[in-house]
Amino acid sequence: MISALDRRQFLRGAALAGGGAALSAWLPAWAQTISPGMRPTLPTVSGEDITLTIARQSMTIDGRKFRAIGLNGTVPAPLIRLREGQRVRLNVINQLEEDSSIHWHGLILPANMDGVPGVSFPGIKPGSNYLYQFSVVQSGTYWYHSHSGLQEQEGHYGPIIIDPAGADPVAYDREHVIVLADHSALSPQAIFRRLKVNPGHFNFQRQTLAGLLSGKDQPLKDRLDWGQMRMDPADISDVTGSTYTYLVNGHGPMDNWTALFTPGERVRLRVINASAMTTFNVRIPGLPLSIVQADGQNVMPVTVDEFQIGVAETYDVIVTPAEDKAYTLVGEAIDRSGMARATLAPRAGMAGEVPPLRKRPLADMKDMGMDMSSMPGMEGMDMSGGAMRGVDPTAEKNASARLATGAAAAMATMDNSAMAGMDHSGMDHGSMAGMDHGAMGADGQMAGMDHGGHAMGSMKMRDFSNAPQVKRDPSVQTISPMPVDRTGEPGQGLADVGHKVLVYRDLMALDRNPDVRAPSRSIDIHLTGNMERFMWSFDGEKMSDHHEPIPFIEGERVRVNLINDTMMGHPIHIHGHFFELVTGHGDHAPRKHTVIVQPGGKVSWDFTADAVGDWAFHCHLLYHMHAGMMRVVSVRPKGDA
Repeated sequence: MISALDRRQFLRGAALAGGGAALSAWLPAWAQTISPGMRPTLPTVSGEDITLTIARQSMTIDGRKFRAIGLNGTVPAPLIRLREGQRVRLNVINQLEEDSSIHWHGLILPANMDGVPGVSFPGIKPGSNYLYQFSVVQSGTYWYHSHSGLQEQEGHYGPIIIDPAGADPVAYDREHVIVLADHSALSPQAIFRRLKVNPGHFNFQRQTLAGLLSGKDQPLKDRLDWGQMRMDPADISDVTGSTYTYLVNGHGPMDNWTALFTPGERVRLRVINASAMTTFNVRIPGLPLSIVQADGQNVMPVTVDEFQIGVAETYDVIVTPAEDKAYTLVGEAIDRSGMARATLAPRAGMAGEVPPLRKRPLADMKDMGMDMSSMPGMEGMDMSGGAMRGVDPTAEKNASARLATGAAAAMATMDNSAMAGMDHSGMDHGSMAGMDHGAMGADGQMAGMDHGGHAMGSMKMRDFSNAPQVKRDPSVQTISPMPVDRTGEPGQGLADVGHKVLVYRDLMALDRNPDVRAPSRSIDIHLTGNMERFMWSFDGEKMSDHHEPIPFIEGERVRVNLINDTMMGHPIHIHGHFFELVTGHGDHAPRKHTVIVQPGGKVSWDFTADAVGDWAFHCHLLYHMHAGMMRVVSVRPKGDA
């Protein structure tokens, strides 16, 4: 079995090499130390009466012991198998020495059964129990997890499959549940403390002199520009493979968890991202993936080679392996700091080739919300390096002049109060690559912009770490001229991988949406943060500082615009409801409960407030939610004030 030292050396090699072919020398060690045996399927509970017991335990990952929280003695928790239309009673017993809870992620149920302490119910005290009971009104792939403290990170999560009452529109011969997760020898409290002291504590993939000289990292000018803005383009994930082991059904990469198939079968893989902080890029080299379900909702099949799955999302995939050989299922962490790995094989004891980690991505100007190419007169310009590529200096100067003039005109109508108190002293406005400095005044500021009075309105330079928290009245509509709709993009690091990657715009609902009314109103919600202090929020206000819920009236149809003012992607989840992504598919818009809002991007969705009660609304990156990126949505009965 590989030693802990060898594993640390691998991770250090991954950090120094930045992924890619240089890691191939490390990976054979994994292949030589894998377990030869097939891993058993997840334990399953079903029926109308189910008992789940929460308790401390240990778990073995790649031959090492870890502390964990399990349910009924397992991590992940048992697979709960239900049928649409049934009634279920779930008796949850808490044997921890602290309060606990279970949230049934994606399930439509009464608010008091949703399982969020302080919002839906008081929580489950140590040594006591709580009886969840509700009718099952849907089908599909879902999951459940703790909503108490940071317990989810320690293993308090499990899958749910709900079989349809009638015929399943998805034909398959065999199925396997794939629960992706991240686990650490550090306690979640220790991880959070280190992030608060130094948000880059776990980032071992920063740019290096060697990377500069070899051309793997940013060129010198771009690096200097980003440094002056106090930005780290390698800051893709807060917690990385430097502390995490990435899991498939509770097993590490060397455990070789194996799913069996017979050549020619249609195999359904129910993929659930139950991690605390990790966005995974999933592929099976050599096998096309047919996406048939997203977040438990059937979609028109779309064939891809890879898909990005955010924390709390689920995707059902059909694969049809024809050859009598082993395939490797790869769940690569978005920052390329490690991977979850499993085997799809006709017999136990087989292993496919493990591909090397790819080159880690670097954030660009679009991730900063500075995508000038989306503005009038600047279409088609490549801002990937921080400056406008592929244009002659005259065109660049003219485009910059149009930007300055247009931005000044637009900002004249903006609410300037949003910027009150923001410190721009850490921003070198004259160093921003691609801007025409001739359009700036003698003081180095862009013509028409009063930086002293913060007349930039809500056009704050996204997530500059030296800026204090923005305080904004969430009832006031604000304009942010920079965010772009990125639902047609595959995600960071996946634009140039050489094969088809799923994008949200590929998804279309299999059936017509249940509510096709036009929204009666629209609201903007900004995703905000201060990375230098590891503070996360909605509209500049943390959950602990804001006690007023976001109000809706029962039955109303609302468009919600999520605007990401940070340089990180955020998987945003609303409890008790599904929403329809606004991606141009009309009455067949994809229905989801969680969506990744890419850095500097915007996502719009329509939803019907049809579930009366108070519901949690939050980023599903666990430490972001814990740091404040959470609010309460209140759906009030018709006729209430």
